[in-house]
Amino acid sequence: MSIEQIKKEALNQKETLSAIVANAIEQAKSRVDEVEVSINKSTGINVSTRMGETENVEFNSDGALSITVYQNKRKGSASTNDLSSQAILQTVNMAIDIMQYTSPDPCSGLGDVSQMAFNPPDLDLFHPSDLNVDNAIEQAKQAELTALNHSKLINSDGGYFSSRYGVYVYGNSLGMLQGYCASSHSLSCSVIAQQAGQMESNYAYTSSRDYSQLKSADWVGVQAADRAISHLGAKQISTMQTPVLFSAEVAVGLIRHLVGAISGGAIYRKSSFLLDSVGKEIFPNWLTIYEDPFILKGVGSSPFDSEGTKTVKRNIVEQGVLQTYLLGNYSARKLGLTSTGHAGGIHNWFVSPSQANASFDEMLKKLNKGVLVTSLMGQGVNSVTGDYSRGAAGFWVENGKIQYPVSEITIAGNLKDMYKNIVEIGNDIETRTSIQCGSILIDNMSIAGK
Repeated sequence: MSIEQIKKEALNQKETLSAIVANAIEQAKSRVDEVEVSINKSTGINVSTRMGETENVEFNSDGALSITVYQNKRKGSASTNDLSSQAILQTVNMAIDIMQYTSPDPCSGLGDVSQMAFNPPDLDLFHPSDLNVDNAIEQAKQAELTALNHSKLINSDGGYFSSRYGVYVYGNSLGMLQGYCASSHSLSCSVIAQQAGQMESNYAYTSSRDYSQLKSADWVGVQAADRAISHLGAKQISTMQTPVLFSAEVAVGLIRHLVGAISGGAIYRKSSFLLDSVGKEIFPNWLTIYEDPFILKGVGSSPFDSEGTKTVKRNIVEQGVLQTYLLGNYSARKLGLTSTGHAGGIHNWFVSPSQANASFDEMLKKLNKGVLVTSLMGQGVNSVTGDYSRGAAGFWVENGKIQYPVSEITIAGNLKDMYKNIVEIGNDIETRTSIQCGSILIDNMSIAGK
């Protein structure tokens, strides 16, 4: 099937799903105060290879309808994978039945009609691929075989290729009925290097909404091999206090902890280390985090959130000061605030570099002597206290130069202190996630080693 045919089929599917959502709303709204319905249907292919041989070929074509009803502040939800008229009627009845057994909650219900995205913009999110199975397998094989061409590479955890697109439709009894199509493609490779009896594994990947913007299979293979080989001969360093530079790929995770800490659910449950922090300086005064949901082809772009609320460009952090929590309708009401359009997640965060010329090499020079962290392990983060302790691997740096790889260490601190003690953020931006951030240098952390 050609790309044009795929696009035409997806648009027809969007119209069909919109009619199904409208029908479900119509069946429910005469029996309850409010109703919202969503459908997410996806189609795609996943391929994996290992040592040049095809391991798995998986085709996906699935979807589900979810319905939530509200009556006298009681709430009931149900879902179905069967989109036939009879199944949808049964699902509506099930949601209403469930609602009868729930307690009233004054914070439940749909959002404000003035915040609904009745005319959402087209964000150019739909770029399907016409690759067939053979092409997909060849991509995964090529990435893996390119990596294995190096003499120090002895084994592979596999090459992986994924291409999929989805159709999302949301509607509610306030009159909103909107949807859009979106695609995603990725290619990755994970390999194992060996030297003097020591083995190290590592990976590389490329991803994009547009297949034509993926890096080549050879690039993925070379990156995976170089990363695995670079960690051979890793040493365990002594326990100490030292500056730590998080590479851009893992620095994104530090900012992702912020997302959890300022999410409405964590705030109203009082289970966050950033309670009562709006209007307070939680980062250095040069740091700004800007959110833009409307980046064309953006990984985190979305015209509305999962509750139909319009997304908005905004500063999450401005000159170090936290500007907002991340709220859906329920958490906003619990806090006496207004939804910020974050039901379901964030939308394209951009973390400002500390200076325009803060390249990765310059960040190493600024670190001078300490640990460069390139991978993290474990889940040792306490979202209530901010205590942070994770296994890590990377490199020891002296005089601004990488000296040798290190492993089997633990880095520890407290996220509140870590955020305030950020010295620099690089312009080596990680662009493959919804958080775009460069490497982060923190002036002092505890290292547990030998």
